Amino acid sequence: MSDALKHECGIAVLRLLKPLEFYKEKYGSAFYGVNKMYLMMEKQHNRGQDGAGFASIKLDTKPGERYISRVRSIAQQPIQDIFAQINQRINKEFSENPEYVENVALQKKNIPYIGELFLGHVRYGTFGKNSVESVHPFLRQNNWQHRNLILAGNFNMTNVKELFQNLIDLGQHPKEYTDTITIMEKIGHFLDDSVSKIYKDLKNEGYSKNECSPLIADRLNVAKILKRAAKNWDGGYAMAGLLGHGDSFVLRDPAGIRPAYYYKDDEIVVVASERPVIQTVFNVKYQDVKELEPGYAIITKKSGKTALKKILNPLERKACSFERIYFSRGSDAEIYQERKMLGRLLMPKVLEAINKDIKNTVFSYIPNTAETSFYGMIETVEDFLNKKKTKAILSGSRNLSAERVTEILSQMPRIEKIAIKDVKLRTFITEDSSRDDLVAHVYDVTYGVIKRTDNLVIIDDSIVRGTTLKMSIIKMLDRLNPKKIVIVSSAPQIRYPDCYGIDMANLESLIAFKAALELLKESNKYDIVKEVYDKCIDQTELEDKEVKNFVKEIYDPFTDEQISDKIAELLTGENVNSEIKIIFQSVENLHKACPNHLGDWYFTGNYPTVGGNRVVNRAFINFYEGNKKRAY
Repeated sequence: MSDALKHECGIAVLRLLKPLEFYKEKYGSAFYGVNKMYLMMEKQHNRGQDGAGFASIKLDTKPGERYISRVRSIAQQPIQDIFAQINQRINKEFSENPEYVENVALQKKNIPYIGELFLGHVRYGTFGKNSVESVHPFLRQNNWQHRNLILAGNFNMTNVKELFQNLIDLGQHPKEYTDTITIMEKIGHFLDDSVSKIYKDLKNEGYSKNECSPLIADRLNVAKILKRAAKNWDGGYAMAGLLGHGDSFVLRDPAGIRPAYYYKDDEIVVVASERPVIQTVFNVKYQDVKELEPGYAIITKKSGKTALKKILNPLERKACSFERIYFSRGSDAEIYQERKMLGRLLMPKVLEAINKDIKNTVFSYIPNTAETSFYGMIETVEDFLNKKKTKAILSGSRNLSAERVTEILSQMPRIEKIAIKDVKLRTFITEDSSRDDLVAHVYDVTYGVIKRTDNLVIIDDSIVRGTTLKMSIIKMLDRLNPKKIVIVSSAPQIRYPDCYGIDMANLESLIAFKAALELLKESNKYDIVKEVYDKCIDQTELEDKEVKNFVKEIYDPFTDEQISDKIAELLTGENVNSEIKIIFQSVENLHKACPNHLGDWYFTGNYPTVGGNRVVNRAFINFYEGNKKRAY
């Protein structure tokens, strides 16, 4: 993606179902779980590079023995930093205590991070500062094993204010105003309540205080705790938690906005944000990795018994389409085909833009994730040429010479690697003109393959803010002196902010919104802006379920084509000589390509939860009032 866009996060949960000695004997190491966690986190680094965290729990430890370990990092390569720290500690222990090397019991007792239950997290910071204190997993500590809660997730809540007030109403004094702390304390409250009630019941049944602890672990109903805690949550989430005594859970939001997949056999239970991560790390088949259903939790008790429990009634399924377009790993079988289809479905508009002049057109893509959509686009060009070749040969009857047949058959799309992401330049200079010059060199181009008579078609995943297109890509492509530059977006126009995990918190940075405002000015309809503002203000005291998205009215007077053309005009800087055309995917074709991921609120404003409409209206109020605060 040419626009830098911070994403949601990635989670990895692993429960070993056998004694550690089993993994030592079968796989050669009691560190099997640690090694697998490293691989799962590394293979999800696409989901977050601002920070990473890792936590482990040892089962059945004696009082006084450390059973929870946690390490977090915001180093430049946080995953590597975390596991370097873990390996250094393990190697140090082995060096100082050679008797540990072949003795799994001593390893478990004395070396941190070696256990049976693991939780990993990779993070992009979308809310709050990127300090190590903001990095998951979060830890809620208590001397009662059952009340220790380790929490990490891929989520954003739209109603943090309401949830924060709920905690205050319960008599709590939360230490931070963030959705993570708020969610953890909400779960923790009902966890405490449940443990207290079970303890009281056991005492009434005649058990001693010491006898109660293992019985609490057996009786603790994690599903009930989650139902009580999640009752008023509004957002997109895949929430993972570990309890100190050994229970674990992953809960997915009822609209299926954020992804979660799981696999179970007689050795492990594993959950991750992406299917191919589990497939690759554990070498299992595609069909054996299951998707966690919306509103459900996968819960593994300390005993190893695993169950799927419905926590919340599922809503209309609105799985995030950006997962398919860009964020998830393209090695997933379905995602690969969907991205190719996105490219194929764009070709009719592309052929129209170049007047079907394939001979004088060069096709390319913005590296690296647009590559798969590019393949789909090229396959469609080849289909078009094959039909053209067939028609030319058939119309020639028997009068075609061998040279002419060869000439007809030699027609093929011209494919070149034009845009090259040279280096991630750090804009360390604050003076505007110097920064602009640095941004302009984020991409380089391949010289010598474009003629003045050529069209240049180049595909990108999406166009969010358009900054890199304007400041770098279009300027660089124009240096090649093509007749026409056609920028193709495999995603539709991004018109509305996200509030479920992707860092698009305001409206005014979106190029589609800027284009609509310009069109309103040019058509003497800018009074609509004030009307929308007034309607948004009138809704501020309404309950979320009653709020409507009036920001749609900003776009209503114009066709998609009009907005696309205005975007092209806004992104064409001074001294650009080539004609610039921008083509966006249609929402209809997005649904055709990704039929099981219909979460399209970025493009349509149809938010999957009631809190979304409040957020988009607040974003518009902020824009109108010049308020730079986040909308959620």
